[in-house]
Amino acid sequence: MNNSELALYLALTAITANLVRILPMWLIRGRIRNVFVRSFLYYVPYVTLAVMTFPAIVQATQEAWVGLATLVLGIAAAWRGWNLFAVATLCCVTVFVLEFICRI
Repeated sequence: MNNSELALYLALTAITANLVRILPMWLIRGRIRNVFVRSFLYYVPYVTLAVMTFPAIVQATQEAWVGLATLVLGIAAAWRGWNLFAVATLCCVTVFVLEFICRI
């Protein structure tokens, strides 16, 4: 790859990254009143975070079932109202114990 190709790739990347931010402001003027679109846009950050996080939870352990069990336990603890620190500590200890049991 020579310098001119690199400059072209960087320029295309910059244009694409900025168009994603600028186009919605140009195309959507004023307040969005459609309830469906508003609720869709409200949940986009949460869905994006979930899509990036959940596969990593299962794949970060030696055995996939350990990650899945920890995920289920963490969801249950959060559902019962545990705070973030308690849920994270519970999940870390669960992975440590289950991984230790798998090695025996």
